Amino acid sequence: MVLRMKQKPFITVSVTTMILFFVPALLSAAPLYFSAWGFRLDLPEGYTLAEGNNKDRYSFQGPQGGPLGARFDIAVYQGVYPDVAQLASDIERRLGNKGDIAFFEYGTKAAALMELRFGDVTGWGLCTELGDVNANGVIPLLVALSYAPALPAGKTDMDLYHLSALDSLAPSEAEKRYPGPVMEFSYPRGSPRETAIAGTNLKAMIRENDAEAAQALIDREFALLRAYQSTPDWQEAWIRFYRMICRDSWDRVADALSRLERDWNKGANKRAFAERALVFVQGFQYERNLAGSDFVNLVSAVTEGRGDCDSRAMIWAMILMQARIPAAIMVSRDYSHAMGLADISGSGARFKAGGTNWLVAETTAKVGIGSINKDMSNTASWIGVLFY
Repeated sequence: MVLRMKQKPFITVSVTTMILFFVPALLSAAPLYFSAWGFRLDLPEGYTLAEGNNKDRYSFQGPQGGPLGARFDIAVYQGVYPDVAQLASDIERRLGNKGDIAFFEYGTKAAALMELRFGDVTGWGLCTELGDVNANGVIPLLVALSYAPALPAGKTDMDLYHLSALDSLAPSEAEKRYPGPVMEFSYPRGSPRETAIAGTNLKAMIRENDAEAAQALIDREFALLRAYQSTPDWQEAWIRFYRMICRDSWDRVADALSRLERDWNKGANKRAFAERALVFVQGFQYERNLAGSDFVNLVSAVTEGRGDCDSRAMIWAMILMQARIPAAIMVSRDYSHAMGLADISGSGARFKAGGTNWLVAETTAKVGIGSINKDMSNTASWIGVLFY
């Protein structure tokens, strides 16, 4: 697991028992949804709205106790600029910015990534098209600026906050399950290649650079997560870590999820399908990396059949979500473990999170769905992670 503050050894599940347990589980604040414009934002934990007009201007203050002066500003323009290039150019002029600017295509949208260096401020900015053309033939444009006063060498690297914040932006519904704009710019995905799905006779189309990109996202978000280890927000930050991975990885493994779902879901009921998916991830080679994030990216997990408990649990939950079965995961710092959750009927251990009594799934021991090691049944030691 990613937060090993107590450095407790992994507990192998060898003896299981059926335990029914219900407790309200911690859930961090959901990503922000701006309904007037159709975009989403999942800022790092601790950012708070400082000012705005609740229409097209929003300004967020950085985490309390964090780097002084950190801000995240959003402005939406409709009919003011003809395109992203003109918007970015005017922002540069108005700020007196001395940083570089690069234009790129984000999915089907024009976008620009801006390095911010003006006055005593450094940071990053993003300009992008939003949703569809409106009735007047105009595409709304958004600019997001993440910045803070420049810090002396050796102080907190604010780029982790800036880039993670910008990367959490989903300009429209189309990007809700798509890599963020910063990752798309930094790691072009390359051409799709037919790749074997581990442990099956199936193949899926995986883009050639997706495993590297997915791992880079994990490494960046883990570095940011470490900044929260000793703060009151560590649990919420941990939940966001998994949300960011799910959002970044979904499209990267979407074809694999679809092919598995079609192969296993022929007449199967929900529980039988969940059991089949559980056998799949339980067959992965157990692997940990205690020197790093300790999380195998989901592209490598599904194509190479390897991973720790949390990567397995996430793959399992995503397979179920692909089959339109509500699913999530639960994680524990105390137990250094993760398990899957599914909203399906039947007997077995259950865990309450987000108003749902989820059926638990152990992904590292070869046991049936609903089984949990009795030594891991303290509900106060678990956190529910809901993705959507």
